Amino acid sequence: MSKLPRVAVLGATGAVGQEFIRLFEERDFQFASLKLLASKRSAGKKVLVKGKEYTVEEAKPESFENIDIALFAGGSISKTLAPEAAKRGAVVIDNSSTFRMDPEVPLVIPEINPEDIAKHKGIIANPNCSTIIMLMALKPIYDISRIKRIIVSTYQAVSGAGKDGIDELLDEAAAIAKGETYEPKILPSASLPKHYQIAYNVIPQIDVFLDNEYTKEE
Repeated sequence: MSKLPRVAVLGATGAVGQEFIRLFEERDFQFASLKLLASKRSAGKKVLVKGKEYTVEEAKPESFENIDIALFAGGSISKTLAPEAAKRGAVVIDNSSTFRMDPEVPLVIPEINPEDIAKHKGIIANPNCSTIIMLMALKPIYDISRIKRIIVSTYQAVSGAGKDGIDELLDEAAAIAKGETYEPKILPSASLPKHYQIAYNVIPQIDVFLDNEYTKEE
């Protein structure tokens, strides 16, 4: 039996999933097999990975049978499918915020706390992208002198909302340049009843508001 991992990528057609694939190619990541998964809407699309064409499949619990590593590009689907993948023996590396505050799930930045990977029970989470970059710089300082508190202000790119967020920004900017109106449908969240223009604008909200009046990403 091959020692190479059998890999699945959930969200393969989105912005993060496409970055996973780009990194496979850049780093010549080796795998025994690759399964590309997405929503029903994207199922059937063809994606080229390392010179080979793959057909995107609809993500279902049974999609993770005989998978060793499942890379989740993010989104609410993680809450449903990550436990299903883990139950079937896959190790899930989740890029969403779903498990970041779960005490049963290790929150890992490989260059900082790789030893925590060994504590996983089938799911490994990673921090928000801006947190990872910041902590990579702060860790050497922390090792010399303990840091007690960090106050952070971030301005998140529309890519945080995936390909749909990027497309909405481009479409809005094009409409404004032509003097046309554009009805926003995605930002700040496609699940909320009201949406706001993001082109030439800043929206003081990332994800949904919690009971403490902070938003989920905060």
